Amino acid sequence: MAVKTATANPPIPNGYKISASILLVLDALLVSLIIAYVPYTKIDWDAYMSQVSGFLQGERDYRNLKGDTGPLVYPAGFLYVYSAIQFVTGGEVYPAQILFGILYIINLGIILFIYIKTNVLPWWALCLLSLSKRVHSIFVLRLFNDCFAMTLLHAALASLLYQRWHLALIIFSGAVSIKMNVLLYAPPLLVLMLKGMNLGRVLSSLSAAALVQILLGLPFLLSQPIGYISRAFNLGRVFIHFWSVNFKFVPEEVFVSKGFATILLTVHLVLLTFFAHYKWCKHEGGLLHFLRSRFSYENLRSVISRPSSFCHSLNHDSTFKILSKEHIVTVMFVGNFIGIVCARSLHYQFYSWYFYGLPYLLWKTPFPTPLRLILFGGVEICWNIYPSNFLSSLLLFCIHLTILWGLWIAPCEYPYVDSKPHQRKDE
Repeated sequence: MAVKTATANPPIPNGYKISASILLVLDALLVSLIIAYVPYTKIDWDAYMSQVSGFLQGERDYRNLKGDTGPLVYPAGFLYVYSAIQFVTGGEVYPAQILFGILYIINLGIILFIYIKTNVLPWWALCLLSLSKRVHSIFVLRLFNDCFAMTLLHAALASLLYQRWHLALIIFSGAVSIKMNVLLYAPPLLVLMLKGMNLGRVLSSLSAAALVQILLGLPFLLSQPIGYISRAFNLGRVFIHFWSVNFKFVPEEVFVSKGFATILLTVHLVLLTFFAHYKWCKHEGGLLHFLRSRFSYENLRSVISRPSSFCHSLNHDSTFKILSKEHIVTVMFVGNFIGIVCARSLHYQFYSWYFYGLPYLLWKTPFPTPLRLILFGGVEICWNIYPSNFLSSLLLFCIHLTILWGLWIAPCEYPYVDSKPHQRKDE
């Protein structure tokens, strides 16, 4: 049976373009009305401004950068972004809301661009991307740093659609420097990098991402490196049970235990492995066969033992295959969603971590459209119940599992534009 291959530039239906344009205009009007008429409630804004003020006053020990909600726990990119916001807005909320409203529209525009390029949803379903009360609140009524992190992440994903790996990794690293949740995308991104580049280009892309982190953190690394690394990249934080939206049905003593965290981490890794082996690398013969082919003795020797061959490989790869846009977005969104399902605690602003991929994921499942809409509405309802309770968090968990099951039983898209190798164009 012949394998149906993807085309390099599939035609974009006019309904997509028209719907996206109308949606941007209407949502811009909605955002303006929200800013004008819906009262703002301060949550982390004062803490952000206090942390930024300490940095601008010359403090370089991360352990001394604090706000009314506690110590600073975000990497250095956060400080630079909110220092710029403080400079532009004078620390005032209203101009900051306008700035975040613009950011919301920019982010929506990037997401619509991604959806149009993948052509997975019907044109009318694009409106789902503007129907979240909670996400509007996160952007223009709460001013969370998640908004900047996810906008940069989506920009990196848009770059991946055009195989701009180095640019995408630099933007991705910038997103990580604002909030570490972006690292949930790292495992699927690594799989795509190994599929789309040779080892030389993979290493150079990762080096570019690492360099961004070093440069952004340099003032703190030179002053108090241990304090910076331990605070900005703390993977062992335990969130408060009360604020959890997803696992509120778990008893608090279990929720905060190391055993529960270990179980979730194990499940996370197992799910990633299974999806990578049976779904993402299916057409390459499975994850193990794919890794053996990429890390063969010949490939490793060319990278380690022959620097000239390594430098040549940064610009030339005669066996390169172009990844399809649908495959790139599917792997990234599914990999992140697995992390969401296994996250011990999801606070209300964390909804922005996966909301924009939710319609895409639902339409990748084999479920009928009415069920997709019910699941989408169910997720939105759960995220708008405050405070979350036993039933709302249990319902959200069950919906997440249902979507994950749908993604597991869904057919795999062919990962490449076509079956023939392509010569890489210079980035």
